[in-house]
Amino acid sequence: MARGDLLLADARPAATPRRRADAERNRAQILAAAERLFSEGDPRTVTMDRIAKAAGVGRATLYRSFPDPSSVAVALLDEHERLLQGQLVYGPPPLGPGAPAGERLAAFYLAMLDLLEKHLPLALGAETGPERFRTGAYGFWRVHVRTLLVAHGTEDPDALVDTALAPLAPELFAFQRRDLGLPVERIGASLAAFARGLLQSGVRS
Repeated sequence: MARGDLLLADARPAATPRRRADAERNRAQILAAAERLFSEGDPRTVTMDRIAKAAGVGRATLYRSFPDPSSVAVALLDEHERLLQGQLVYGPPPLGPGAPAGERLAAFYLAMLDLLEKHLPLALGAETGPERFRTGAYGFWRVHVRTLLVAHGTEDPDALVDTALAPLAPELFAFQRRDLGLPVERIGASLAAFARGLLQSGVRS
């Protein structure tokens, strides 16, 4: 290997960490700016141009990490959703394993309402309309609820699972909270009763 090649090879390991640090810094700026934009107004008005300007990065830098505003919202929401997913799998009952299916579904509804209450702008930006059904989080919630339906002995869990998840649509929650003015506690009590009625606690069909 020529001396010039050796020098070039020696330079590569040093350059990689710097590029990685720059990319991580840009990503942090993008996510922080996007979270402000999503929380300040209608999430549907957030564009890639607005995110790039608010973050102080170029459009090319933004598009290297995210293809559209929805993907930015998904990244922001992902951390909060992962915490809940961990509780569903490993946490104590009734949210985690060990409680009757109806109680677990009721606890899941209440936990999801809490997440929506705290992060509704992000949920609207990430999961509005048909895109809601294509997110990884929705797939996880679907597996969880279907598992509860199967454990209860529901006759056709595949047909029922999306109906059971429908009350958690961000657009519906926004309508209930903002347009109807329903307190989150009232929505939660209604959904908990619905869950227990759908899956009578401890009773298999």
